[in-house]
Amino acid sequence: MTIGHGFHATMTAKPGKGGEVLDILLHAPSLADDDCVVFLVGRSAADPDTIFVTEGWTSVEAHSAFFTSEPAQTLVARLQALLAGESAYIDEIPVGGKAAFRENEAS
Repeated sequence: MTIGHGFHATMTAKPGKGGEVLDILLHAPSLADDDCVVFLVGRSAADPDTIFVTEGWTSVEAHSAFFTSEPAQTLVARLQALLAGESAYIDEIPVGGKAAFRENEAS
């Protein structure tokens, strides 16, 4: 599937809340959306409250449609309560690579 829109986000959780942010993201409704081609969540090795998300969507329109949905708005509200300040976004379209995870490995 072709990726036409994407970004890389850096989020800073409130002190000690990084694990909660990870849990929310790793169960995000976008994981079940066919238009979400890439959804990769990472954490800083030096600061467990710094979280990274890389997303790749089929199009800007698909991403926008998803984020106006009720499940997405609920996700955003839950995240906002745990974040310290605004997230930083960088324009990025994933083009390939490798991701291999076993269940519970990311926790």
